[in-house]
Amino acid sequence: MAKTRQKDYRGVAIAMLVVTCWAGLLVFLLRWSVDFRSPLTYLFLLLQTHLYTGLFITAHDAMHGVAAPGYPKLNRGIGTVTALLFAYNWYPRLLPRHHQHHRHVATAQDPDYHAGSFWPWYLSFLKQYITWWQLVLMALTFNLLKLFFPLENVILFWMLPAVLATFQLFYFGTYLPHRGEHSEDNPHKSGTQAKNHLWAFFSCYFFGYHFEHHDKPYLPWWQLYKAKEPDQKEVYG
Repeated sequence: MAKTRQKDYRGVAIAMLVVTCWAGLLVFLLRWSVDFRSPLTYLFLLLQTHLYTGLFITAHDAMHGVAAPGYPKLNRGIGTVTALLFAYNWYPRLLPRHHQHHRHVATAQDPDYHAGSFWPWYLSFLKQYITWWQLVLMALTFNLLKLFFPLENVILFWMLPAVLATFQLFYFGTYLPHRGEHSEDNPHKSGTQAKNHLWAFFSCYFFGYHFEHHDKPYLPWWQLYKAKEPDQKEVYG
C-alpha cells in the first residue's frame, strides 16, 4: 500500500539550508584569496562540490514528491530551482527520465544504465543529462562571472565543483549500485554500501544506500539512513 504523504515542512527547511549554504559559500569563495599552497583551498573545493551534489539530491527528492510533501506546487518549485542551480538542469526534463529509471532499472529502457565499463558508462550518463543549451548558459555565466571575480576563483569554486559533483553523483549513485549482475531475488537490481552513516552522508547524501532508496523512494535523503539494514544483500563496500 502506498504511503500517504502528509504535509511536512522539514524537507523545505533542509532544502533552504542546502541552497543557502551553497550560495553563501560560493559568494565567499568567489572573493576569497586563493592560495594553492594552503589545504583550505582544496577543503573549500571539496565542500563546495558536496553542496553542489546537495542541490541535485534536493531536486531528486522533489522528483519523488518529498521535498515539500503535501504541497505539490512548492515541491515542484524547489525541484526547479535546485536543478537550475546545478548547471542549469531543467526539472521538467529530468522528472520523467528519473521515473523511467525507477520503472526500468538496469535495462535498455533505463536512461541511467549502460552495459559497459566505467568510462563509456559515464559518457553515456553525461549525454543523457547535458544539453547544448546548458553548455551555452554555463559559458555565458562563466564569462559574466569572470568580469567581476578572479578567473581562478570562478574555475575553482563555481565551474570545477559542478563537474566533480556530476562525477560524485554518477559514481556513488549510479555506477557502484547498478554495475554488474544482480541476483534474481533483487527486485531493484541495486547494490548498497556497507552500513556507515558518516561515509554514506559525505559520499553522496546516503544514496550509496541505493537498494534502500529504490525500495522506499518515499523517504527523503535525510531519512534514508533509517532504512539501512546491517545484513542487506549485495553490499559493495
